[in-house]
Order: sequence, then C-alpha cells, then structure tokens
Amino acid sequence: MKDKRVKVGIVGLGRLGYRHAENLALRIPHCELLAVCSVAEEEVKQARAKWGIPYGYTDYEQMLENRELDAIFIASPSEFHCEQIEKALGAGFHVFSEKPLGLYLEEAERVEEAVARHPDQVFMLGFMRRYDPSYAEAKQRIDSGEIGEPVLIRCYSLDPAGKLDSFLRFARNHYSGGLFLDMAIHDLDLARWYLQAEAEEVWAIGGSYAYPEFAELGDAETGAAMVRFAGNRIGIFVAGRNCAHGYHIETEIIGTKGTLRIGTIPERNQVILFNETGAVKTCAEGFLERFEQAYLREAEEFIRCILENRKPSVSVRDGVESTRLGYACKKSFETGQLVRVKF
Repeated sequence: MKDKRVKVGIVGLGRLGYRHAENLALRIPHCELLAVCSVAEEEVKQARAKWGIPYGYTDYEQMLENRELDAIFIASPSEFHCEQIEKALGAGFHVFSEKPLGLYLEEAERVEEAVARHPDQVFMLGFMRRYDPSYAEAKQRIDSGEIGEPVLIRCYSLDPAGKLDSFLRFARNHYSGGLFLDMAIHDLDLARWYLQAEAEEVWAIGGSYAYPEFAELGDAETGAAMVRFAGNRIGIFVAGRNCAHGYHIETEIIGTKGTLRIGTIPERNQVILFNETGAVKTCAEGFLERFEQAYLREAEEFIRCILENRKPSVSVRDGVESTRLGYACKKSFETGQLVRVKF
C-alpha cells in the first residue's frame, strides 16, 4: 500500500464538489485526482489549471472511458446520482456518491441491486456526519450504554437565510427532492444509526412562510416530521432554509439513563464578544465550514477501503432506508396524512 495510489475522477464541481475535489487533489494520502467533469466547461478549466489535473470532461460517459481511473466520486446534483452510480459500477469503478442515494425509492432499490452485482467494488455513500468527531463520539457513547437505551432523537437542520437566493436559483434548475429528501436526509440517517431501528410511521407538516417561492416549487421553506420507529422509539425532525443566525445543526438523543446533545450552540469557535448587546458568539455560516473535517475523513475512508479491499460502514442499505423514510416524510407533507413506512 505504501506506493499505491488510487486514481480518481470526480463529477460535479459545485460548492460541495469543489471542496471534495480540493481534498482529493491536495489532502488525501495515496490518492490522485486524475480527472474532473462538469457540464460547466469553465469549472473544468479552472479546476485543471488550479490543481494540475490531467483530464477534464464535460461529458460524464466520456470520463468513464478513461481506463487510467480506479474510482469515480459523484458530487453532481441529486437527480443524477442513481444513473451515474449504475454507469460507474457497470464500467468497473469503485464509487463514492454524495447523498441522497436516490430521490425515488424505486431507483434507490435499483442501485442496491447494482451494488450487489459488483461485490468486488467499493461503494460508499456520503453521510458525512458519521465521520464528524462529535457525532462519532456520540455513537460510541450510545453503544457503550452511557445513556441506557436510546428512546428519542430530536434533530434540527437549519440552513442560513443568507444562502436562500442561491438555493432557489439551484432548485429552479434541478430537482432536489425537497426539504426532507435533500436536507433532512442526514438527520434521518443519524436516527437509524443511533436508534438502531427502522421507521414505521411518519407525520410531516411544513410551509412557505417568508418565501412563497418554495410553495411554487412544491417544497417547504420550513418543515417538521414526527416518526415512530420500531420499538416505539421517537424521532422529531425540524428542517428549514431560513435561519437568521446562520447554519444550525443540532441533535439530541434521550435515553433511559441520560441524554446527549450535539451542536446546541452552533458556534464557529470559542471566541466571545462582549459589548452593549451582551455576550455574542459567531455562528458557522454553512455546511462546508461546520463539517470540514467530516468531508475530509469520509473521503479518506473511501480511499482506504479501496486500498485495504474492505467495505465502508456506510452501506447502500443505509441509503435505501434513508430514502424510504425521506420519501415517506415527503408524502406525508404533501398529503397531510399519516404515512405507514412500507418495507
């Protein structure tokens, strides 16, 4: 493994894709970013020039013809994930895909079948919160029994209001799946991970309060879901895109013997300003800042899995079941009805 390098091609060079590309090019041991792909030719040119990338493509299928590559890293818009995963696996590559696995349950299940047909290839899904130090420690504490049996999880995922305009521009051109499938999917995955239980029933509500554009897109600006998991465990999920104070990701797990909280104050650092308004702490501005280390660690794990010929702990099944739950939340929100999660 000392001299082995995994040669990677990435598709998608938006905000998150650019960060992934930068990590793959500069920060991941035993990794070489050999190719970049985007429908925006200028993004391809800039990435190649900045990091000295040998190959650039505006056509994904052309990149898959490059036999120098070992792995494909998918950071394109959500609507393209399933098709691109299947094509990359079929072409013989190891595959990392950003969340969500799919926007429809049927396509997510189809990807699961494709992964099963290629047992010698590594597939990994980008649920990066599992690789965040705080969330990983919470998992260890739950598994060691520090809070007894976990019975309730409460999650807030609130995007900063300052990013609303850019998101709406994106949403008008791409189908993201909506608030629950695109944004709350991380929380739904965490709930399954922490509770070790699958969802059984969902009730979700939401609306467009300050930004009616979301209603026009069939989406919610702010929404909430209550989920009953197996064993009568409880999940409470709040997601929104109009958070005045910044990027706020908070999780609470209540057990029979104690409680864990993560991110109650979404602070950027330990600096506190004292002035005429009181004690002021600056909040993180977005997901790239808050989960910087998690994005790096998950990419490192993907490369290590390839080199060590093993499978990551985040499986395609996690993607399928999170999609199943996210789609049930979406259906409940759209119909106003209690939805039974079907397996």
